[in-house]
Amino acid sequence: MKSDFKYCNSLTSYSRFKTRVIRIGNIPLGGHYPIRIQSMTNTSTLDTAATVEQSVRLIEAGCDYVRITAQSIKEAENLVKIKKELRKRGFENPLIADIHFNPAVAEFAATVVEKIRINPGNYVDKKKFEKIEYSDSEYQEEIEKIRESIAPLIKICNDYGTTIRIGTNHGSLSDRIMSRYGDTPLGMVESALEFIRICEELNFENLVLSMKASNIRVMIAAYRLLVHRMMKEEMDYPLHVGVTEAGSGEEGRIKSAAGIGALLEDGIGDTIRVSLTETPEAEIPVAKILAGRYSNSNYNNYLKEIEESPINPFEFHKHYTNEILNLGKDNDPVVIISSGKEDEEKNADYIYINNFSIPGNHGNTAYIVNTAEWKKSFKKCYPLCKAEKYFPSKKKSSELNFVLVTQNDLSESFIEKIKNDTTVVIIIESENLRAAVELRSMFFDLIINHCKNPVIIKRKYTEISSEEFQLYAATDIALLMTDGLGDGIWLEAEGIKNNIIEKTAFDILQATGSRIYKTEHISCPTCGRTSFDIFETLKRIKQFTGHLKGLKIAVMGCVVNGPGEMADSDYGYVGSSAGKINLYKGKCLVKRNIDEKDALDALIDLIKENGDWVEEE
Repeated sequence: MKSDFKYCNSLTSYSRFKTRVIRIGNIPLGGHYPIRIQSMTNTSTLDTAATVEQSVRLIEAGCDYVRITAQSIKEAENLVKIKKELRKRGFENPLIADIHFNPAVAEFAATVVEKIRINPGNYVDKKKFEKIEYSDSEYQEEIEKIRESIAPLIKICNDYGTTIRIGTNHGSLSDRIMSRYGDTPLGMVESALEFIRICEELNFENLVLSMKASNIRVMIAAYRLLVHRMMKEEMDYPLHVGVTEAGSGEEGRIKSAAGIGALLEDGIGDTIRVSLTETPEAEIPVAKILAGRYSNSNYNNYLKEIEESPINPFEFHKHYTNEILNLGKDNDPVVIISSGKEDEEKNADYIYINNFSIPGNHGNTAYIVNTAEWKKSFKKCYPLCKAEKYFPSKKKSSELNFVLVTQNDLSESFIEKIKNDTTVVIIIESENLRAAVELRSMFFDLIINHCKNPVIIKRKYTEISSEEFQLYAATDIALLMTDGLGDGIWLEAEGIKNNIIEKTAFDILQATGSRIYKTEHISCPTCGRTSFDIFETLKRIKQFTGHLKGLKIAVMGCVVNGPGEMADSDYGYVGSSAGKINLYKGKCLVKRNIDEKDALDALIDLIKENGDWVEEE
């Protein structure tokens, strides 16, 4: 693989990026150890009994590491009681303290737990969201201040054998980083590297790294760029992978799988956390399914090695294709559904019908049939032909022809002929165990040979549950869509209802930012800092704003995850204190300390005041 774009061991053969082993209590991380699963309690850290009980439920569900917030010295001190009670009950799993803003809290917590998490953007820096121009000398002075501030923590961690996670989050970068790199994947990586270099200079290398974002494209690019930089600088720190503020329900699961799964597929990730706005225990089954897919040592089929990637994996660019009807160019990716019933789907752009009559009332939906059944007299209906039969066939549409292609079909001569046919939309399909990787290889073949035909990604799943289907499909499609590859998706799954398949397809496109069909609700998974019932609040906000297509509304439990980590949201609903809510327009605080009972109406009024409200049809 071209060294300028290298971010994983291989783009075709599965293997984890080899990291050093970090000893976190009795459960080591990295190296050849399994992908570890973790979550975070959402009880008050001062409530010992509740936090212990929830920790037990997490551990019994399969959680390796349990993270607990410590926002002040009081909470940090109570970690002693929590840990003592867990050990008394026979639970030896490592505990992690989540620290923001207060070095003194981190220093105490590091004497108690096995690992602490700090965010470089708010651990030392006083973030004011100000644009400040730093000279090189001023920039270096800031680095020296960080070194002085973090040195006591490093000494304590060395003395106690405590691990530090440098947890960089999109949207909460320091003003110093923002001034030089912006709120970008590069800025996230540089933020982490600053802290890494300081730690190394202080002879501390017991580090874990993360690059979390709610925007899937940003998150994937940041992790890839981080690994790329580590490879260049001969670093091998373990990676914690997660999508921050993924939301709830199927949408939250699909969004988490899209980000986490796409990285795991390329061997990136030593521990994962699925962040859902639900009870923490609900995160563990999802994480186990995602990690479990890569626990099989046989998860590989031979594919020809890709020596050089034809695309930049660190910057999103939609791969340009020609326009054929509503496919390709600037059109939204389409959704195709297979059907045995004419009226079963309502939203898919195309419905594939095998051996059934074509309905008379098409509405906005078009149809696809096998070439043998297709007739020129059919309206809004187009033929599907296998690659080897397409050129000899005399039954072709003058507007649009779908051609089903596998890896074996993609000879240079075939591509040369197909790219000159301005009616052909290519459907790529794979039965390889690592289908997504083979499909990526097919895309690369088309790109290298300058083929501009629109391309549909087709994936069929068998012998899996509905939840596995949603998570695997999100992983596979996101690996491609977040690189700007694909003009549509066609999912099939044996034994799963078409309405589930169809909604999954649209939710994957929404999660990857490829096609926005509804409001995007960004919400944190809650923790002990949350000051209101975020579960019920999110439900109500979804109920009243779910029709505002294209808007991003963030529902955040506290000011830590408020103005910063909402990142590119249009509106924010953020807990400020018990029973009080702050409202944001973008990152600007516009209404402060609203009573919780009035906050939803105030949010709706704010959306209306800014001209973004439409009445639900």
